[in-house]
Amino acid sequence: MATAARSIHLLTPPKPSKPSSYHLPVSSHFRPRPRRRGPRLAAASSDLTAFPDPPPTPNGVYVPFAAGSTAASIDVDAATEAELRENGFRSTRRTKLVCTVGPATCGAAELEALAVGGMNVARVNMCHGDREWHRGVIRAVRKLNDEKGFAVAVMMDTEGSEIHMGDLGGAPSAKAEDGEVWIFSVRSSDTSLPDKIIHVNYDGFAEDVKVGDELFVDGGMARFEVTEKLGPDVKCRCTDPGLLLPRANLTIWRDGSVVRERNAMLPTISSKDWLDIDFGISEGVDFIAVSFVKSAEVINHLKSYIAARSRGSDIWVISKIESIDALKNLEEIIRASDGVMVARGDLGAQIPLEQVPSIQQRIVKMCRQLNKPVIVASQLLESMIEYPTPTRAEVADVSEAVRQRADALMLSGESAMGRYPEKALSVLRSVSLRIERWWREEKRHEALELLDVSSSFSDKISEEICNSAAKMANNLGVDAVFVYTKDGHMASLLSRCRPDCPIFAFTPSTSVRRRLNLQWGLIPFRLSDSDDMESNLNRTFSLLKARGMVQSGDLVIALSDMLQSIQVMNVP
Repeated sequence: MATAARSIHLLTPPKPSKPSSYHLPVSSHFRPRPRRRGPRLAAASSDLTAFPDPPPTPNGVYVPFAAGSTAASIDVDAATEAELRENGFRSTRRTKLVCTVGPATCGAAELEALAVGGMNVARVNMCHGDREWHRGVIRAVRKLNDEKGFAVAVMMDTEGSEIHMGDLGGAPSAKAEDGEVWIFSVRSSDTSLPDKIIHVNYDGFAEDVKVGDELFVDGGMARFEVTEKLGPDVKCRCTDPGLLLPRANLTIWRDGSVVRERNAMLPTISSKDWLDIDFGISEGVDFIAVSFVKSAEVINHLKSYIAARSRGSDIWVISKIESIDALKNLEEIIRASDGVMVARGDLGAQIPLEQVPSIQQRIVKMCRQLNKPVIVASQLLESMIEYPTPTRAEVADVSEAVRQRADALMLSGESAMGRYPEKALSVLRSVSLRIERWWREEKRHEALELLDVSSSFSDKISEEICNSAAKMANNLGVDAVFVYTKDGHMASLLSRCRPDCPIFAFTPSTSVRRRLNLQWGLIPFRLSDSDDMESNLNRTFSLLKARGMVQSGDLVIALSDMLQSIQVMNVP
């Protein structure tokens, strides 16, 4: 029985009862058909009479069938469903998009606009706002999912304990001009500080800096030179003008290199961070991103803490790579984490700027090899905070991240406080689609060595099956790969292979479905499945055909983490 369950076999188009199976090598039992290049049209069949299309919302996005209707047993993201209906399999976007939610996008209408525009993950940054504000955003995203048929995941980003500025007296920003004198002070005050005086959160700041040191604000968005120390106050002259944002990070440079001794002594997770993590657990966020990770030890400690505090839930821990210490322990951090964020802004403040591109590529490659989703973040479309179109250099930067096959791209200030958040998201989406299509047209199947990540013989079988299925999908030119998965692991293994076609991931778990929304190429569905693979396939075909998402003759490969098998078939 075990041998049969692991066999690889081809299936002919299923008869009304159930499909017949054939053992390899047999290559003529599926029907080749002309590739569709135009938009997908809903099939005119009896299925559409039995399962009518759901009505569109006023903005044209289809919502799931109402509970109790015929097709209510399958859930798919409303924006993805509309995209599949309009463009078909091959034109779906594979790179996922993360949007930071802030004052510009925290309303229900703004959140829905981002979801319609392609937001896969909503990020809340605990550096800004209080917990009540963040609770409102998290619950608004959950409500949007429930009522409008989206599957947007929520990521909570911790503040970290690195040196940073205060709140600027409640002002949203401040402009530092060339030659101006500003004071950075560790004085504690219950009232707003005067203009050009900035509170610093680290009590030892005035003691540690020296006259002549340089202060980099927010990864170099503004730069100051220390000119004088007056007790708790440090007088500085602006040498590179720029915009100062509340709670921006401060990096001290001396003699051409970053001063990191004091930073290395600060804890990765501060006392405030632990309270924020408790908050995130209680609100059921999908991801917790940890700032300024230095080693794998803190990640392992946090994962144990989450497991103990949230029995039955599975919150993923994302490590933010933004310091020299993290680069020294990169592989062990990636292995310990559930995912990684390349936080290029702060990272670029600690290493020479010319090293950032190669380090980004190194991190993206290692994450894919180790089967960890990776997010490229910081300053992707920075100019769109103020302007409606990006610079051509920014478009090239986004294109390179997509070309490197990163799982996700992230907007920060562009969506949190920018004037054009929807346009910025639209740029990420359109550039991602174009570069992905170019990659497929050029048939650039890069020979990346995928490391063995299995921890058991059963996992090794799943890994080999996914590697083989992805190769078959490319060679046969299939329309989609279907994977039935309980915990999402097999879908993740398929994602790291980066096949040409999209991956339809079917899971009975709502939380797993949301988490899969971060990973490259995965289109997650919630589907109550059974242990009978043939029954799952027949039911899936009926439900997807009813919604115009597949057509008779579509060629698919189907996998299951229950049976550990590969099946190739045409949709009946």
